[in-house]
Amino acid sequence: MPLPIISIAQMREWERATWETGQTEAEVIHRVGAKIAQRAMQLTRPGGAILILAGKGHNGDDARATREFLTDRRVETLDLVASENDLPELERALGQKPALIIDGLFGIGLDRPLADDWKKIIMAVNQSGILVLAVDVPSGLNANTGEPTTPGAAIEAAVTLTIGAPKTGLLVHNAGPFVGRLEIADDVGLAPCPRASGLSWTMADDFKNFPPRRSAAGHKGAFGHLGIIAGSFGFHGAAVLAARAAQCAQPGLITLFTQESVYHVVAAQLQAAMVNLWTPDFRLPDTVSAVLVGPGLAAPGLADVMSPTTTRRIWRDSLLPVIVDASTLDWLPMGASARNAIRVLTPHPGEAARLLNMTGQQVQANRPKALYEISRRFGNCWVVLKGHQTLVGRSEGEIFVNPSGNPHLAQGGSGDVLAGYLAGLLAQRLLLADVGKLIRFAVWQHGATADKLQATRANWVIEDLIGELGNAR
Repeated sequence: MPLPIISIAQMREWERATWETGQTEAEVIHRVGAKIAQRAMQLTRPGGAILILAGKGHNGDDARATREFLTDRRVETLDLVASENDLPELERALGQKPALIIDGLFGIGLDRPLADDWKKIIMAVNQSGILVLAVDVPSGLNANTGEPTTPGAAIEAAVTLTIGAPKTGLLVHNAGPFVGRLEIADDVGLAPCPRASGLSWTMADDFKNFPPRRSAAGHKGAFGHLGIIAGSFGFHGAAVLAARAAQCAQPGLITLFTQESVYHVVAAQLQAAMVNLWTPDFRLPDTVSAVLVGPGLAAPGLADVMSPTTTRRIWRDSLLPVIVDASTLDWLPMGASARNAIRVLTPHPGEAARLLNMTGQQVQANRPKALYEISRRFGNCWVVLKGHQTLVGRSEGEIFVNPSGNPHLAQGGSGDVLAGYLAGLLAQRLLLADVGKLIRFAVWQHGATADKLQATRANWVIEDLIGELGNAR
């Protein structure tokens, strides 16, 4: 079930509601310690050294509670209070080159500037280059605003394991260098969260039994026919990647429509997917059940060859699900589509900025607001705002934050793969009962597949992503 993204005040309210049920703080701390230790074990090897940095508050208690669960590891705990002896002790411990530091210095309650001694401690940790696992929030970061309480004085974590639910400040774009990969320890004995939120965190468990098992009597006609309009001179690979990724979603049929200048090179790389020529009088076959427009339609002067009129007509008039990606986003008309049919846009921040006539920095400064505005301008369409913690939503309803994926997805062709896979799912009418869930699954699967690849080898490429897409569970 998705988790609400909450403020510090809402987290405190949640904790009070938990204590009122009879649950004790000691029991929750014990469970939190177990969760932190589990993640620390995944980040280290047997016999590796772990340094625990524990402050005076409950955050320090959480960090100290990990020790009993860190089996087969060499563990040292430093209880730090920013005294004159702390920095030399820390420097000595850092000099031992531990494999991991568990940061439990400050929790989400920190809202004051830090003294110079704390700044020196944090600076020493960051300059060590040692992997850091932050407990609940990177020490020194305001969990509401996502800014350091003292400029430049916040732990730069590789992973932040936050407790219960994500805090609003941890998702702010500027918090990224401090938070690293944000993960959730949700099953720690807290009562059900009493707060809902317009912004929710997708959980892997949201996709249990999705996509549903196919009927034994199913045939390719039951699983849809995806039409893809893609590819241009110099950008034919995007069309191939999109088609191959769509195959991973297993629609019944796929037809790729492309230009004559790249037809032969595209057709030679596809076997099961059909490849046809795009012509100025182009019309979709009656059997098509969803349309993807955009991958590789980026050549200079393309409007003279493949008219934007085709995209506008399909977007405005088709009753089919339509997904628009890449430079084709610039061709769209504003307003609602025919009978409010399913529409999906998949911009990265730069493309979103063009749609909104603003800068990429402005988009990144308030990503949910940018998503809402794009959706509103284009008829309450679904929007996949790509990037770190990709957002999925529209102008009405919740926005969902995707937790999967890693920086190694930042390769050419990654977006074409996502668009193709998503389109392959949307072509299957049997999956359209919950369109939002389908879109979230495609985004999550794309990122989770990259995580799976990164865990096994460092030199994977986008073609490898297609080879694994759909296998993350």
